[in-house]
Amino acid sequence: MRAYLQIVESRRDGAQVRQQVIATLGRFEELQASGQLERLVRSGARFAAKAMVLSAASDEAAIKIAVRRIGPALVFERLWEETGCRTVITELAGKRKHGFALERAVFLTVLHRLFVSGSDRAADRWREDYAIAGVDGLDLHHLYRAMAWLGEELPERDQDGRTPFAPRCLKDVVEERLFVHRRDLLTRLDLVFMDTTSLYFEGAGGQTLGQHGYSKDHRPDLRQMILAVLIDGDGRPVCSEMWPGNTADVTTLIPVIDRLRRRFAIARVCVVADRGMISTETVAELEARRLLYILGVRERSDKLVRELVLDDAAPFVPLVMKKRGKEIDYEAKTVMLAGRRYIVCRNRQEAEKDAADRASIVAALERQLAKGDKALVGNTGFRRYLKTISDEHFAIDADKIEEEKKFDGIFVLRTNT
Repeated sequence: MRAYLQIVESRRDGAQVRQQVIATLGRFEELQASGQLERLVRSGARFAAKAMVLSAASDEAAIKIAVRRIGPALVFERLWEETGCRTVITELAGKRKHGFALERAVFLTVLHRLFVSGSDRAADRWREDYAIAGVDGLDLHHLYRAMAWLGEELPERDQDGRTPFAPRCLKDVVEERLFVHRRDLLTRLDLVFMDTTSLYFEGAGGQTLGQHGYSKDHRPDLRQMILAVLIDGDGRPVCSEMWPGNTADVTTLIPVIDRLRRRFAIARVCVVADRGMISTETVAELEARRLLYILGVRERSDKLVRELVLDDAAPFVPLVMKKRGKEIDYEAKTVMLAGRRYIVCRNRQEAEKDAADRASIVAALERQLAKGDKALVGNTGFRRYLKTISDEHFAIDADKIEEEKKFDGIFVLRTNT
């Protein structure tokens, strides 16, 4: 049996595919032995380079070349320099001989967290695909040592300003020197925004900060810590704080303010906080320290606000604000009551939405009442608009519906500024 190599053209003729021999190249064995087949294929490869590369890759005949991405380091290396991170960490690390490029280890972990986040072990694997100057001599244990260095507790003489929650460590010194690095004669830190979140962790360790508390990640079975991040009025990070996982936001506010004033030589502080961080004791402490504040108020649970502030007869002043590229209609007014200044604001679009949502709930409530009362007992959305007329029998409460209207689109701030 002899095998011949032919070039064949296939074309469709109606529902059938017909083939036509264009040329016969010769016996396959002879072409292969003489090398003519390879020369023919190489000649045609000039017009089908992609196919040849894919074929070589599938046959594991392609030459493997290491490719490293350069973009992340190019961009963030410059920011690392401009913000002073490299200078500050190098100066602090230079006082001791660590035996490895500690500043490069910190930069690697920061760069990894900016792009994909994850553990130090993940960062050690991730860096293999990126060109990052000065990290070739680093091993995984160097990344662990760099993190331990940042969390190293300062000597007792440098513990002025520590909070009851955490001692001062080298991470704090880095933050303070970075703040000094960027400040000038006109730099003031008179407006600070703080927000907190919980971070849970698994495994051994963490006995100091790891406590069971309210978990925003819905993992109450695991120990957690509280992380607070503070930024200035221009949106630049100032510092971060860590507390035990069972610390309530309300109890952290005053110690953090005291610590910030010591750390950054702040003369004037304005605290901006949401409703979850406010208690009567916290407000009293702020006023005792003569600290300015802008605080959210619980409109429904604060009796003074609910019954007097919202019923104030003064007219609202209309204003338009841009938010996420959209114009939003607001109206606002100042209400002075018992020596306190309240700012009552109404978002008109939110007010329309609240009214529509309430009308929908009441309509559904009327339909459910027609079927029977028992189905309404466990529905908190319904209970707000119900009144009890007899044992286990309810009716729609028109007075409650009317009372709810004054909360449509409303939020209230209390301030001493």
